Amino acid sequence: MHALANPSRLVRLAGTYAPWCAVATVVTLAAGLFLALIASPPDYQQGESVRIMYVHVPAAWMALFCYSCMAAASAVALIWRIPTAELAAKATAPIGACFTFLALVTGSLWGKPMWGTWWVWDARLTSVLVLFFLYLGYIALSTAFDDPARGSRAASILALVGFVNVPVIKFSVDWWNTLHQPASVVRAGGPAIDASMLAPLLVMAVAFTCYYLWVMLLRLKSEILAGKIRAIQLRRMHG
Repeated sequence: MHALANPSRLVRLAGTYAPWCAVATVVTLAAGLFLALIASPPDYQQGESVRIMYVHVPAAWMALFCYSCMAAASAVALIWRIPTAELAAKATAPIGACFTFLALVTGSLWGKPMWGTWWVWDARLTSVLVLFFLYLGYIALSTAFDDPARGSRAASILALVGFVNVPVIKFSVDWWNTLHQPASVVRAGGPAIDASMLAPLLVMAVAFTCYYLWVMLLRLKSEILAGKIRAIQLRRMHG
């Protein structure tokens, strides 16, 4: 962990692995879109509308995964006082917010033909909307103070407090009666989805994960270099 606290080493690692993540993103996304839009069959009940699932479900997974990563990085930053962990959380927040927004939009597009409405105050939908607001709150709070360190600490505390919403989202369909369908991939009895539909779903999930790693590494590298530039400018201002 302390080896990754070295900003220069992180910049080198980001420069090394970001291109590989970019290639993996393009390859897996192309394969996933082919499987999802062409190779996979329509659902016997949902018809062609089921293809929205291949974007909606991985986006929802990534919304939770990104917030979990952000909360973990915030905990490391608060406990061990590692500034690069704060930068990793800060780099993750906009990506997670985009995935959450995509999950909400695609869920509404699916809900209109299936439920007859764009939105319901369903436990799963409402908790995901809260997650989106938590992302926005983190982003706003991290830049709300003149002292960047105070803003980062306040945002880290918000990320940790808001993490309680992650298990609520996961188990909301089990704890309450909701319109949202229960888990069909990650469940005790194994996936309840046909292999012809499970394969593109998993490939798209890998593509979204590679995209997250790619953009996060680029943003992390940018944040570190921007911090070094600010430090140089401050030294010059003070002679």
